[in-house]
Amino acid sequence: MAELLTKDRVIEALKRVKGPDLRDDIVSLGLVSEIVIHKGKVYFAISVDPARAGELEALRQAAEKAVAGVPGVEAVAATLTADRAPGGQRAGGNGKAAAPAPDSPLTRPGAARDARHRPGGVPGVAHIIAVASGKGGVGKSTTAVNFALALQERGLSVGVLDADIYGPSMPRLLGLKGQPQQVAGNKLEPMRAYGLKVMSMGFLVDEETPMIWRGPMVMSALSQMLKDVAWGELDVLVVDMPPGTGDAQLTMAQQVPLAGAVIVSTPQDLALIDARKGLNMFRKVNVPVLGIVENMSTFICPHCGERSDIFGHGGAKSEAERLGVPFLGEVPLTIAIRETSDEGRPVVATDPTSKVAEAYREIAARAWAELERLKGEARPAPQIVMET
Repeated sequence: MAELLTKDRVIEALKRVKGPDLRDDIVSLGLVSEIVIHKGKVYFAISVDPARAGELEALRQAAEKAVAGVPGVEAVAATLTADRAPGGQRAGGNGKAAAPAPDSPLTRPGAARDARHRPGGVPGVAHIIAVASGKGGVGKSTTAVNFALALQERGLSVGVLDADIYGPSMPRLLGLKGQPQQVAGNKLEPMRAYGLKVMSMGFLVDEETPMIWRGPMVMSALSQMLKDVAWGELDVLVVDMPPGTGDAQLTMAQQVPLAGAVIVSTPQDLALIDARKGLNMFRKVNVPVLGIVENMSTFICPHCGERSDIFGHGGAKSEAERLGVPFLGEVPLTIAIRETSDEGRPVVATDPTSKVAEAYREIAARAWAELERLKGEARPAPQIVMET
């Protein structure tokens, strides 16, 4: 009878790994946290001093090796993190709060991860474009998949990474089912639909299963889907970002050199407030904003042809002009987009002669032209700074 894989067995294995002091083990030192087990895959975090993150990569590898030997473990991902004690202080080895070091998480959250994941790109991928929004419900994922298909129509090889760990949409939007297969080098083969290569957490868990993960686990999962997937040769990897400006966005900015970001918003002021935050976040981490898309821009009644600006109209264009970024175009609110999205038949692929499909093509053309214009411009490496 096979042994049951439990957190206790993982902890026992980690007790054999010496901590930075080479005397006590990492469990006794209280450095291990966030252990998550899912279908034979084990994720956990190791808290370290950010100033020593680079030299402690060997410790991370030793911990992964120790857990990999536990019966029932199919894959392991450990992340070096720098946790803060309450009040912005860093906990010392004796459990007491220590004053923040000059390069502590207080001044640079994620410094430990920076040291481990210097931006170096994804092998074989020429450009990575993030499609983002400041808030949910603005049609970002639908825009991302049709944007990717429109880029593909330009003769580019395109992949889509669904970076929304908590609410993955790509399986439903592209009508994909099943799980990716493991190939040589312990990499996963991406799923395929409409000529796109696709990876999503939605392929690895049931649609109704909640992902109750904290930040370190989200970052580990994103890192794996970026670097442990056999993407092959791609001209563009379109990343469907989760809404907001949290861990996922910072992870992407830190781990890979994003070629640019496309911001999606609806026209009304409430959505534009959050879109502005998303845009400013990318600017702070030195990622160029390729432009803003106004989604659900207007509604044309399919029966009488009357136009109704349900969410207003033109707000995103005005905001783009005010902020000095390109306005990529507007997409109307139509029943066809809703129906094709729910059915896994994106409109650019299944109704290519429609006005909506043409709107997505124009958006893709303008974004690609902006990327070409920016290509070759030197940009400093992203530096994440917490403002108080």
